[in-house]
Amino acid sequence: MKTLKRTNVLIVICIFVSLFYWYGYRSYVEEYLVYSGDRFKQGAFWTPISTLFVHFDSMHLIGNIIFLYVFGKAVEEEAGASVATIAYFSGGVGSIVISSFYYGFDVQLIGASGAIFALSAAAMLIKPLKSSVLFLFVPLGLVAILYFIFNVFAVSLGFGGNVGYVTHVAGFLIGVPFGIAFSKGKWLKNLGITMLLLLVFFAAIYIIQFASSSL
Repeated sequence: MKTLKRTNVLIVICIFVSLFYWYGYRSYVEEYLVYSGDRFKQGAFWTPISTLFVHFDSMHLIGNIIFLYVFGKAVEEEAGASVATIAYFSGGVGSIVISSFYYGFDVQLIGASGAIFALSAAAMLIKPLKSSVLFLFVPLGLVAILYFIFNVFAVSLGFGGNVGYVTHVAGFLIGVPFGIAFSKGKWLKNLGITMLLLLVFFAAIYIIQFASSSL
């Protein structure tokens, strides 16, 4: 369990801060822990970090915990706890700040999604064939690239709602250099494996649809 220490700590902090937000001092959290560009410019320089641990509701938190555990575990096991931690905060903070220029400086941005997308990109380039029972043993490289593609389309099509698609895309792109740096020179090969997995996935979808239409 030693290799999972950092991921477990991040998960515990996400749970604690989110519960404090929901059932404790909601106004305090929104004023002092939640990030917005305007609040940052006013001197709340810590909020790009603290906002990563605040989640809107239980579904938001549970989804991020699952992805954080799987991708954080993968990066920790293959590249070390320090790399996983740095990638988490770099992706989280970077994607949050970048998103302000897209969504507006008055918009509050919360959650660990950008940080987790950074870990997913790193995992994809470090160990794409690694799998988890939580993802039904689907290779992590395939999961990562599918979610990235979906979010790119979501941004290009202007999907609305409370989901920060731009944050996700930015986090993923920030995570790519970590994957390249810590893949032991195998990132290009691992990217090729990921693309092959993606090709097989879409081929399987096409075959299933073709077979269904032929019945």
